[in-house]
Parts: sequence; structure tokens; C-alpha cells
Amino acid sequence: MISDVPARPDLCRPGVGLVTVGTWHVGSPGRRRAALDAVARAWGRRDLPDDAGPLSYSMYAGEDGETLLHYAQWTDEAARRAFVRAHEDGLHAEIDAAVPGIERTAPHSCTRYRSGTLRPDESRVPGCVVIVDVVFDGPDPDRQRDWVDTVFEALGSDPGLHPGGISGHFHLGLDGTRVLNYAEWESAGAHIEALAGPGDGIGSETPQWRRVRTYPGVVRGGVKRYTPALSLSAGV
Repeated sequence: MISDVPARPDLCRPGVGLVTVGTWHVGSPGRRRAALDAVARAWGRRDLPDDAGPLSYSMYAGEDGETLLHYAQWTDEAARRAFVRAHEDGLHAEIDAAVPGIERTAPHSCTRYRSGTLRPDESRVPGCVVIVDVVFDGPDPDRQRDWVDTVFEALGSDPGLHPGGISGHFHLGLDGTRVLNYAEWESAGAHIEALAGPGDGIGSETPQWRRVRTYPGVVRGGVKRYTPALSLSAGV
């Protein structure tokens, strides 16, 4: 059964073999609130067994006032496809009846590769989730992992990381062309302060960060901030 939990999934939950990340464009803060309420009602009406849907389904409000980010954890692609066939049309129809005109982007499929906290014994609750999306010039799973490992080296050797950072959870796109970092921060303000520091990005001017920023084959990247809004989880 899918149940309400605090607006934060367990990013390191055992048994997760697939993660999907997508966005809805709803047009205004009021419509976004209505969409969140509609999602909660639609999911709450469905008494699904634990093995008939996502392990967790979470939503985040974009700071632009118009978007919702979706982060879903699944056991595998077969489970996701079975759920989409059996339930997605009905869920979308119910939500669209309450909030017509939602524009949905196709979700990206990925797997979590590495996670790390930025302080020992981390227990802070994030007020902001920063999604960093890095795209390469072609598929190369080894390059995806090496880029993430290079970031971890930079984080581990940086003497001046902003104290507002909490954790990072790096995901590899199944198509081999992108890396998505789900980064937790104390607040949007803390992330903005980190970006305003002396380095290019959240890090200091170190050789390790320069390797990250000049990594060959990166063709574009994006950084967007979100506020946790809703999280549903199976088996709780």
C-alpha cells in the first residue's frame, strides 16, 4: 500500500533497481498546489499492494512557481511498465479532471550510483533539493561513473565547502549520456550563497574541481532548485 510519509524518500532504499525523474508544467503556483492535492487524492483512492507500483513516489515544487518534479523509485523496468499499463491512464485522467492542461515531459530512467553526506552523522532535514543534470556527447557508462568519481574526489578534498550542503545522490541515465545529481541542501538560500563563492559552482578553486569543470565530453548541464512537497512510499 502506498502511504504518506515525510516529503523525502529514502534515497538509499534497498531493492531499488530503477529511478524515473520527470517534470510537469502546470502554469502557476495556484495550479501547482491544486495538482499536488489532486495527486494525493488520486493515489489515496487506490489500495495498491506493495508489489503493484513504485516503491516511492515524490514530488517537488520548482522555484519558478510553475513546475513539479517527479522522482519515483521502482524495483525494475518490468514493474514500472506493468504499473503504467494498469494504472497511469486512470491516475492522469483523475488529476487532469481537477487541473486541466498539465504538460508532462517524458521521465528519464536512471539508477543510483553513489551517495554521500557532506558532514559526519548527517541528520538535517533538507529544505531544498537541487537537481544537477549533466549531459555528455554520447553514450559511455564508464565515462558516467568516472565523472561522478571525479566529483567525489573534488568534494572530499575541498577545504571550503559551504556548510549548507547536506548530501548528494548521483544517478546514471540508462541511455549512457547523462548524470543526474539529487543534492540536498538546508535551504535555497544556502545553495545560492555557495554559488556566489569564489569558485565556479559550489566548490572552491581547486585542481580537483577544475577537472570536474573541464571534463571532456560534457556538452551541457543544468541546475534547478526545488522544495520537497509530497512523498508516498510502499511498505510503510
